[in-house]
Amino acid sequence: MKQRIEALRKSLSKASLDAALITSGVNIRYYSGFTSSDGIFLVTHKGAYLITDFRYTIQANAQTKGLCEVVEETYMEQLNRIRDFLVADGCKRAAFEEGTMTVGDFHGYEAMPVEWVAFGDDISLPRLIKSSEEIESLQKAQRIADKSFLEWLGRIGAGMTEKEATAELNYVCAKNGSEGASFDPIIAGGPNGAMPHAVPGERKLQKSDLVVTDFGCIADGYHSDMTRTFAVGSIDSESKEIYEIVKTAQQMALDALVNGVEGKTLDAVARDYIASKGYGAQFGHGLGHGFGLLIHEPPRASMTSVDTLTSGMTITVEPGIYVENKCGVRIEDCCVVSEEGHINLVSVTKELIVI
Repeated sequence: MKQRIEALRKSLSKASLDAALITSGVNIRYYSGFTSSDGIFLVTHKGAYLITDFRYTIQANAQTKGLCEVVEETYMEQLNRIRDFLVADGCKRAAFEEGTMTVGDFHGYEAMPVEWVAFGDDISLPRLIKSSEEIESLQKAQRIADKSFLEWLGRIGAGMTEKEATAELNYVCAKNGSEGASFDPIIAGGPNGAMPHAVPGERKLQKSDLVVTDFGCIADGYHSDMTRTFAVGSIDSESKEIYEIVKTAQQMALDALVNGVEGKTLDAVARDYIASKGYGAQFGHGLGHGFGLLIHEPPRASMTSVDTLTSGMTITVEPGIYVENKCGVRIEDCCVVSEEGHINLVSVTKELIVI
């Protein structure tokens, strides 16, 4: 954490800024270790201050481990304390996270004797490259997901509703150690699978269904993300063909995932292959996104991406084909780009599983 704060101070110096006001929960956690979003983290060139209230001071002191001064203050007085620290440390220009602060909240800071400078992207930028410790947490989250998925398959079957299957999945993941769901799981059988972000409902899983299952687990605050599509009993030849096309497209993209590849180029590898098989119009989303303390982070792999994927970045690889009134197929692995290529965090087979 100390290195992260020092790196932030260097970034502030380059921009002729005297302080950073960090208000998003994810960045408060990244820079201080404090896991509650009920706090404000102020970093100046002279000090670091975590302002929170009575409910969280014990937690804040334990998690920050002397990294910063923990300041207990009522909500109504927190702005005054921030003002005092800015004045005492001689701050004239201060950065803030413009994307995570409401206009109403910002009005409370405008009266302070500093110039506020939007700097949210730069505050978040260091999170783009994951450390070895962060990668281990991501792998830990995915190990829980791998184990849970295989266990879950033995607990579900035809006749169970998507909502019931979702409840089973959430239970198994929690039992196996997940701190929570990375996002609301997508479990979509048969024609519901044609909706990439389907919401599990009352439809029952049926024989001959393909079932799209997209979920993730959390470890140490870090999110995993995977999708597998499995069959309930035998499926028709067209569904099998669609599955094999997606599987091949995904493997082609994985083979192309190397240090320095452009996100747009990576997307095109899978997209062009799917289009060559006649399903280009049925692949309507980007190939992948970064993940970490949030389930969706930079970089992006899509037709419009301007990102270059380099060592330490995370990216999902998740092509899909979605045929209205019939089925959907998506296969997703979460990966970390390395100097040698990439690390695929997912171990579950991509051969079609039939239950």
